[in-house]
Amino acid sequence: MKLKAVMLNLFLISGGVFMVLPFIWMFSTSFKPTDEILSWPPRLLPRSWTLEHYRELFEWPFGRFFLNSLLVATLSTLSILATSSLAGFVFAKYKFFGRNLIFFLFLATAMVPFQCFMVPFYITLVKLHLVNTYLGIVLPMLVMSYGIFFMRQNISSIPDELIDAARIDGCSEFGIYLRVVLPLSKPAMSALGIFAFMSAWGSFIWPLVITNTKEKFVLEVGLAMFQHRFFIDYGSTTAGATVAVLPVLLVFFVLRRNLIEGITLTGLKG
Repeated sequence: MKLKAVMLNLFLISGGVFMVLPFIWMFSTSFKPTDEILSWPPRLLPRSWTLEHYRELFEWPFGRFFLNSLLVATLSTLSILATSSLAGFVFAKYKFFGRNLIFFLFLATAMVPFQCFMVPFYITLVKLHLVNTYLGIVLPMLVMSYGIFFMRQNISSIPDELIDAARIDGCSEFGIYLRVVLPLSKPAMSALGIFAFMSAWGSFIWPLVITNTKEKFVLEVGLAMFQHRFFIDYGSTTAGATVAVLPVLLVFFVLRRNLIEGITLTGLKG
């Protein structure tokens, strides 16, 4: 048994190293001088550390890109948490005609790649004059079908007796949602919030399609500008990617306990 545990730990450690190594390499490369980045043999740590690539970032409107991504990711995350928890509550605790069919249709949309929806979305937003606007960027990210499924699984585990007791005490249906369902769903909400934030923060294709000025570019689109026609500015790209990954890491470390608890509870009680 001890040998099995040791082998399992070694496997997990080696897997963790392989996952972390690209981030370490990216971080290290962002501090290397340009002539050292493509030198052979490659070195993990730079011979001489430099901040030139980080200075180059702010020759572009990098701060604006960052704030645009933060705005889009925040609005998308808040909307997904609200819509997913409300829809999950309805699908989990209310019985009505066609409930299972409607829930299946929501899940079916998760099986269709977003690229299939881009052209209809774009045509609709052109007619609504929402091209190159923040609302146009965030509109397709306001609802997540997986989030509805995730919250429905979690809310299904809440005893019906608690909800019935709240009704007997005179609590409204929306009051039950606010005072009973949400407090008991905090771990799942935290886990879903991390997923939603990561998804919106890393979005590239849709913001690239719907925006046409630098003032509305998100971070991922802005980083693509460092890839020129005949060469790639690896130094500025890795510096920008290092800065871009920091908010995601921060959100993960702040909510990591709730993430694990939320996934575990949803998996066990669903």
